[in-house]
Amino acid sequence: MQLQLISIVLILHCMEYINCQHHASRHRQHKRGNPGCMGGCLTCSLYNGCLTCLPKLFFHLERDGMKQIGVCLASCPKSFFGTRSPEKNYCSKCDSECDTCFDKNFCTRCRAGSYLHKGRCHDSCPDDLVPSDTKRECIPPCPVDCDACLSSETCVRCSSGHYLLHGQCRSSCPEGYEPGPQVLECIPTVHCEVGEWSEWTQCPLRRRACSQRTRKVLQEPTAQGNPCPRGTEERECNEKRKERKKCGKEDKSKGERKNRNGRKEKENGEARRERKRERKRERDPADREDSQNGNKTEQRRRRAQSGDPAHVQEGAPA
Repeated sequence: MQLQLISIVLILHCMEYINCQHHASRHRQHKRGNPGCMGGCLTCSLYNGCLTCLPKLFFHLERDGMKQIGVCLASCPKSFFGTRSPEKNYCSKCDSECDTCFDKNFCTRCRAGSYLHKGRCHDSCPDDLVPSDTKRECIPPCPVDCDACLSSETCVRCSSGHYLLHGQCRSSCPEGYEPGPQVLECIPTVHCEVGEWSEWTQCPLRRRACSQRTRKVLQEPTAQGNPCPRGTEERECNEKRKERKKCGKEDKSKGERKNRNGRKEKENGEARRERKRERKRERDPADREDSQNGNKTEQRRRRAQSGDPAHVQEGAPA
């Protein structure tokens, strides 16, 4: 019986001790500067996160499922604005049409589909302004020849036949610029740049060979830039013969000599044939006489056709 009573007393003391420790733990969690709190918290709760923040930080409630957790931030998140007071700095939600805002009544950027004008978001712009989808603002009309602009003085896309340069649309690009290959804008003209020549390559062992050197293109030119010079050069390798074949080209002197020899052979062949015909005529006098008579008859016929009087007189006795 006594043992049972002692056991009950010990159990009651243990329960009281555990409750005391749990209370002390919760008290320490609310204590200032407790390492168990999240960053920036001055005081915190195990279940609710930050309760108060360190100076200059904003208190903000973040949704975590069905509950909200307090956090301390250096700046408020998107769609919220910061409010400072001596007691507490906290984040407040912007108007429903605002994407970002300065305070409850002044938007700095509107949500998609709305356009900012004088701190408020509108579905359409006043008559003297046009909507800008990129800025989500009501802006003055774009300049002439401009399809899209950021303001009345800054264009971002020109109409057909015009080129954009420094926010302005031009009918042609000025000196030092040229039309871009893909968009209607003026881009700087770039000239070709090449590096230094490499060393000459070693001459091969075969005769009539060439040595080469190359250089790399450092900068490709634009369409109107100065083109690149050749990147390869060749030179003849040293040879013992006086007549050398040039690199990559036919030996012109040798070809010319061959043509001259061909012409001489042709002329000699014609001369030989002429001499052969003369010798044949000398061996056959009868043939030579007939040939002469035939030549005279041909001459008389030609004079008769031309109406020569001498031909008529010679032909009368016949």
